Amino acid sequence: MSEVPILQETTRSTGREALRNNITAAMALAGAVRTTLGPRGQDKLLIDDAGRTMVTNDGVTVLESAKVEHPVAKMLINASTTQDRIARDGTTSAVLFSAELLQNAWELVLQGVHPSAIARGYRLAEEACRGHFPLLTIEANEAMQQKAANTSLAGKIHEAMQEHLALLAVEAAKAIVSEGSTGTIADPTRVKILTQTGGSMTDSHLVTGLVLAKKRVVRSMPKNLKAGKVALVDGGLERRNMMSDLTLNVSGPGVLESFRAKEKEMLDAQVELLVELGVTLLACKEGIDDDMHKALSDAGIQAYRRVSRSDLDLLARGTGAVLGYDIKGLSAQDLGVFIKSRNERWNGVMHWIVETEEGGATFIAKGSTNEAVGEVERCFADALGVACQLLEEPKLLPGGGATQIALARFLRRHAETIPGREQLAVEAYADALEVIPRVLAENAGLDPLDTLLQVVAKQSTSSSNDAHCIGLNVVDRGPADMKESGVVEPLRITRQVLAGATEAALSVLRIDDVLWAKQDPTVPDGIGNE
Repeated sequence: MSEVPILQETTRSTGREALRNNITAAMALAGAVRTTLGPRGQDKLLIDDAGRTMVTNDGVTVLESAKVEHPVAKMLINASTTQDRIARDGTTSAVLFSAELLQNAWELVLQGVHPSAIARGYRLAEEACRGHFPLLTIEANEAMQQKAANTSLAGKIHEAMQEHLALLAVEAAKAIVSEGSTGTIADPTRVKILTQTGGSMTDSHLVTGLVLAKKRVVRSMPKNLKAGKVALVDGGLERRNMMSDLTLNVSGPGVLESFRAKEKEMLDAQVELLVELGVTLLACKEGIDDDMHKALSDAGIQAYRRVSRSDLDLLARGTGAVLGYDIKGLSAQDLGVFIKSRNERWNGVMHWIVETEEGGATFIAKGSTNEAVGEVERCFADALGVACQLLEEPKLLPGGGATQIALARFLRRHAETIPGREQLAVEAYADALEVIPRVLAENAGLDPLDTLLQVVAKQSTSSSNDAHCIGLNVVDRGPADMKESGVVEPLRITRQVLAGATEAALSVLRIDDVLWAKQDPTVPDGIGNE
């Protein structure tokens, strides 16, 4: 049966043509972020539909802000987004590496190697790299954690702020670390970030505890509290809204007044329950009735209303409280504990600061403009992610392309033991790994090929046990020991780069048929609708 009637409204490309088109899209996407890699990377100016601008060299920010239509390019962006979610860094490396894998695969296809053989070879190479990681890792002590956080910010912000933010990120990670059933847990989402425009970037600082731009309901409530119990409510302490179709038959002048009095009596009962439970701090997602302000103040309760759900969740995790639906249903088991609760005025805005036993921290990002504040916020989030990773898995790898070169040298030796055409794919995988040091050299204004050969020669001829630590120092513009230079990165970043980029490349290699459905012309909204 002919397929023409079925696919007559579809544009189709198959075989090598489909693969070539897909690889071209991947290389174009990689080219968009290629110049952002490394400490000498360049910035991108992003402009949205509303004319708002952003200057950044964060790879995932650039890619997620772009309007991309090609499905293969979207696949690589998804790989980059996954890299950012899991490892918080290495997003540009993941895109560059996956694109290079596809480019090298295309060269093998032209030589007659089937994509399936290339895919098997790439899988073998990734597994070999994973097995070789233990020989390259460096134990992460406190000093090395600081250096790793600093490395994650290289090229994203000026050097003075790199050290400042790296130090704050390490302190914040320590403030939220805890021990769980699966080991050490350091969840970066437990660190709240507040932004304030005005002042210098160096004014950014860390506050122990959770800070919210909130003020207590009334000034007569206690301003500062010592250790006590806290109640968190997903609702509020207010009268219920009457339904719009409700009808009241008022038979006498005192009926409505009695109705209101009963409502107040019910609210008073909720305040009495809080007092019986020993609550001294109350946070509600919704409002607190004006008639209850004095009752709460007289009871010595510090209350806050219209606290966002995300902030309530952070409070619950820090205090151990259970978020209740209403006050009436609260019990002693639902309450949490806090160490201190205080109010401070910063730049004319009242802030609520809560210190809890389970730890927690708030980063105050400052800058002279909104753009500067946004960049400080993004940089701190990256450094915090790296610091948290190292508390959970204290393993480091040398940066500056040293790890990629060491893995490439290992894979070339390993390829000699693999029979069949998969050997060519393993060698192609090794070549693709070297895209990282080549781009680092290129962005530093060095000759990529000559610089790569210098670093490879230095690693090969070194008699040191740390020969694999020799990489490209873009400041000194030559090979250097990355461990001594303090250029290191978490093992999890490189491991995820290899896993995500390899999977993305294999997904593209498996595609041999692309079907594009033709779309009918569309009419813009508002035209012809009279």
